[in-house]
Amino acid sequence: MDLQQRINAFAKLGAFLSQFSNNGIQKKDAIEANDLFFDGFKHQIKLAKEHNGWFTETNVLFSIASWAHALTKVNLEQWVAPYQFSIIAPRTIGIIMAGNIPLVGFHDFLSVLISGHKVLVKQSSNDKHLLPFLAKYLEVVEPDFKGKITFTADKLAHFDAVIATGSDNTARYFEYYFKNHPSIIRKNRNSVAILTGNETKTQLEALSDDIFRYYGLGCRNVSKLFVPKAYNFDAFFNAIYQWHPVIHDSKYANNYDYNKAVYLMSEFDMLENGFLMLKEDQSYASPIATIFYEHYDTITDLEKKLTEDKDHIQCVVANGFSEVEIPFGETQNPQLWDYADNVDTVEFLLKI
Repeated sequence: MDLQQRINAFAKLGAFLSQFSNNGIQKKDAIEANDLFFDGFKHQIKLAKEHNGWFTETNVLFSIASWAHALTKVNLEQWVAPYQFSIIAPRTIGIIMAGNIPLVGFHDFLSVLISGHKVLVKQSSNDKHLLPFLAKYLEVVEPDFKGKITFTADKLAHFDAVIATGSDNTARYFEYYFKNHPSIIRKNRNSVAILTGNETKTQLEALSDDIFRYYGLGCRNVSKLFVPKAYNFDAFFNAIYQWHPVIHDSKYANNYDYNKAVYLMSEFDMLENGFLMLKEDQSYASPIATIFYEHYDTITDLEKKLTEDKDHIQCVVANGFSEVEIPFGETQNPQLWDYADNVDTVEFLLKI
């Protein structure tokens, strides 16, 4: 199977996924193997929602639609164009996936297969329904994928390299356990937004998507704001009000109530609007329903701080701060060439 076959297969998967979005689930004509998989995938979406309360239908469909948008032939060909695909003997690459948001490990899965390797997947128990079904779809539209995709519930064994995603604590275990193998080990990272006070209402409304999408559980969700001294949060609170229905989701509401009680009992100063709390804190990882904030004196000081803390930061959302910033509202719409932790996964895989 050559590279173009692999690209074509994933483009077919993208077309299949394009039938599922928050604008509606609608069966389309001319989707390969649709009669075999359409109804089954609707059932997998239902199972994912029932199994994990954070995987609401809205969140699952948003993730699926994002991948449908990414997996086009044009995007795939643009992504792989800079690389030299000259693998002589395919290796088996183990992937240990997180389960914080739907299909969070799909990019690693895609990268391994597009590179020509075999993949051995250990999924999180929180996100176990969607990917195996999509793997079956790939095997039907491109039979040469058969035998190259394996899922396991046990410890990884018989692999040549590994990509593992987890917390800072599990990363220490991964680094020890996989010390004799080529590896990418991902730790905790969070995303930040830089505000100046000159943002438009539209920009702040877009920022609310970066904060609340997936309930803030993703590493690309903004969990901290950097604001100038004496920043007035009124415009921010007004703009994010569009997300106020989130408080009606029981899991989110329970976290909001719990964290608010902790802050009140600890006599922490905070701002809140009934569905989000703002707390001044130097940490990057904020609890659910809470955003940390920190004041900065000058942009130069802030640039220095973020450079020093770069290993803790996934995305920087801003307007005119740096060349690598992400526009407001775009953190959950990465391109195929936007790599987690700025580690080029494909380059790693092609050098094994």
